[in-house]
Amino acid sequence: MARVFDPKSGQRGLFDALIDASAAHGLMKPILEDQDRKPLTYRDLIRACFALGRKIAVRTKRAERVALLLPSSAGAAVTFFALQAFARTPVMLNFTSGARNIKAALDLSEAKLVLTSRRFVAQAKLEELIEDLEAVATVLYLEDVRASIGLPDRLYALAAGSAPRLFRKAVKPGDIGVILFTSGGFAAPRGVVLTQANVVSNALQVAAHIDIDPNWTIFNPLPVFHSFGLTVGVVLPLLCGVKAFEYPSPLHTKMVVDLIRETKADVLLATDTFLGQYARAAEPGDLDSLILAVCGAEKVRDSTRAMMAEKFGPVMVLEGYGATEAGPVIAANQPEANRPGAVGGIMPGMEYRLEPVEGIAEGGRLFVRGPNVMAGYLNAAGVIEAPTDGWHDTGDIGVFEEGGALRLLGRAKRFAKIGGEMISLQAVEDLAADVWPDCWRAVVSIPDAKKGERLVLVTDEPGAVIADLLRHAQAVGAPDIAVPRKIVKVGYPVLLGTGKTDYAAVQRIAAAER
Repeated sequence: MARVFDPKSGQRGLFDALIDASAAHGLMKPILEDQDRKPLTYRDLIRACFALGRKIAVRTKRAERVALLLPSSAGAAVTFFALQAFARTPVMLNFTSGARNIKAALDLSEAKLVLTSRRFVAQAKLEELIEDLEAVATVLYLEDVRASIGLPDRLYALAAGSAPRLFRKAVKPGDIGVILFTSGGFAAPRGVVLTQANVVSNALQVAAHIDIDPNWTIFNPLPVFHSFGLTVGVVLPLLCGVKAFEYPSPLHTKMVVDLIRETKADVLLATDTFLGQYARAAEPGDLDSLILAVCGAEKVRDSTRAMMAEKFGPVMVLEGYGATEAGPVIAANQPEANRPGAVGGIMPGMEYRLEPVEGIAEGGRLFVRGPNVMAGYLNAAGVIEAPTDGWHDTGDIGVFEEGGALRLLGRAKRFAKIGGEMISLQAVEDLAADVWPDCWRAVVSIPDAKKGERLVLVTDEPGAVIADLLRHAQAVGAPDIAVPRKIVKVGYPVLLGTGKTDYAAVQRIAAAER
């Protein structure tokens, strides 16, 4: 059974929470690993944080915002906590978002130092991006920092590792823990300020909601610039005594599958799109070690669940739901209460309410409040705009089913008004998924002179035709107006680096085909 969440337990700094976890689970417990296959114990991790953090600290001042341009890796985790140990604020940059958005993020966060890796820049072919960033910030390579660590630094790290609470810089629970940026799937990314307590609380909320075994290994291929990859993939396992295996890209399908088999991972973090790719690529036995596949960021399709059940029966797919502004986890299914089609119960310690939406009969617009909800958005003047009375408007329409599970009906902005009726674009996507279960699909609306709006389906399914979709809609009782009258075919899924559909790009594709 999951534990009871104590709100007071989250009122700590991130590095203090790491120190507490090392004491609870043992300094010598292997806790962090990546593709280099050099496991770190809690003691190794804490010493590395002090050695690296000391070198960064001489270049920065307390509370300074320092940007990280790094993939999911042990190095990224060490760097994140190294900044925490010296009371510097990590700013997580989305290296897939392009130079313009990254420079805007640097400007918004006022970060003047970017930490990255030569190896990563070379492998990801980011040389041109680095040239652009050097015009607005100092770029510091971690390889150079590590090479500068000498005997005095190592002796300092040894001493600090023996008494970390004496050497770390104290912070308050309400101090900034990290600055992240929203995915930008519908609009320009926004800077989200999470406090120390926001991140710690959210990790502990998940641990109270789902019974986590410290003997597990969590495999995280999701990017640490995304709140799911950071909080659930890095912070949660380290605070809960669970070994985290970090991998730099969810797109390396065969490598991810091979490493899951080699590491005997128990839990996989994924999105529906990536989980489907791993399931198709995996051979019998490859995923036998998995107990749970935890999915967020997009709805899990029935076809993905069916494929997982057919090929890897014992693996349970748990769908959750969140938002960067909430740390990110808002709701999640539980192994003992797993409801396909719903995203599970609200995290312990959170309040929620549904507000009616004109034209939508079922459910309402979801607002949440709790210890994991952000300090606020960072505006252009450098001011943090706090949510009103602590309530965050998720922008999602949902309904609570019997037993308390939340079922999402779609985003408020993802409803189209056609002939006077409100149509959920998510529901239309579900119709397409029923007809072509193995395809990627996205539905958007564009202006229509007669009916106000009309629907366009964008998909990588080469055989998609309107007649098949219309036939299925009629069979299940869906209204004809919920069937797109135009299909645009693309060669590959249109995704953000987080694995979410890039609806802004889809909208441009649909508009261009008018």
